[in-house]
Amino acid sequence: MKLIVLGVLCISLLLLIYVVFRKKLGLGWLTVFGAHLALSAVAIYVVNFTGLAAEAYIPLNPMTIGTVMVLGLPGVALLVGLKFTILGS
Repeated sequence: MKLIVLGVLCISLLLLIYVVFRKKLGLGWLTVFGAHLALSAVAIYVVNFTGLAAEAYIPLNPMTIGTVMVLGLPGVALLVGLKFTILGS
C-alpha cells in the first residue's frame, strides 16, 4: 500500500513539474501562494486572539490554513461555525 501511495505521489510531482515548465508559469505563482499562506495564518490568528468569536480557538495547522487559503474569509467563518456546532465549544 505504501508503495502505491509513493508511486502516485511521484507521478503527481512529475506531472506538476511538467505543467509548470510547459505552461511557462515561472515563479509568480509561488509568490501568490506564499501571500495566501501568510494571510490565511493572519486571519486565523486574528480570530483566535482578538475575541471576535468568543471562546473559539482555531488551531494553526496545515488543514485549517489550507481551508482558509482555498475558501478565503468564508473559510474562517466555516471553521468557527464547525467549532461551535460540531465540536460543541
